[in-house]
Amino acid sequence: MAGARCGEGVSEKALILDFGGVISRTLFETHDVTERALGLAPGALTWRGPFDPASDPLWQAMQRHEISERDYWLKRTKEVGALIGETWTKMETFVQRARGAEPETVIRPEAVWAIGRAKAAGCKLAILSNELDLFYGASFRKKLPLLDQFDVVSDATYSGILKPDPRAYEACLRDLGLPANACVFVDDQKKNIEGAEAISLPCVLFDVTNPRLSYATALAALGIDAD
Repeated sequence: MAGARCGEGVSEKALILDFGGVISRTLFETHDVTERALGLAPGALTWRGPFDPASDPLWQAMQRHEISERDYWLKRTKEVGALIGETWTKMETFVQRARGAEPETVIRPEAVWAIGRAKAAGCKLAILSNELDLFYGASFRKKLPLLDQFDVVSDATYSGILKPDPRAYEACLRDLGLPANACVFVDDQKKNIEGAEAISLPCVLFDVTNPRLSYATALAALGIDAD
């Protein structure tokens, strides 16, 4: 999928990124941030999902399709709420309480690097998220100067059209003013990648255990050197 650099005598291009897991680190990676925010003892949270599947039976059950991803996170949400003596029934409560105090600490340094490379190469930037403001809260974005670099933020919190619905990708492309073949979409969920493939939108399945390689692959697909 590699081609000429953005802005070098070719049609305009764009890098389209999911937010949770791609721009931000996963909740598995930020236990220290969560523990500080909630006043928990260091090491209180031990589940590690894809970073240590053997130690997370609930994650293994999800991988075997015995429970859904939403089931997994709802159980974790209830568990963490109980640790501080509260009853949490929605994942957005977990995310906002865990991350609201230190928003910049959850952003991947690899994301900052890749966004800077794409911007410097003349690419447009977009976020395509199912629940950015729903999970993080509308005020979260205002605390992240990095997001000011994005030309488009397409958030199903407001549209109600979630990936992998083709309309979600198509709406983002319309806002960018670009065809699918001028863009590269990055997401850490296989079903969302399959949704992009269904409308012939070039895409990269993001590996949360190797973010640098995933971003380098996406940049290469836009014709941007990663070095």
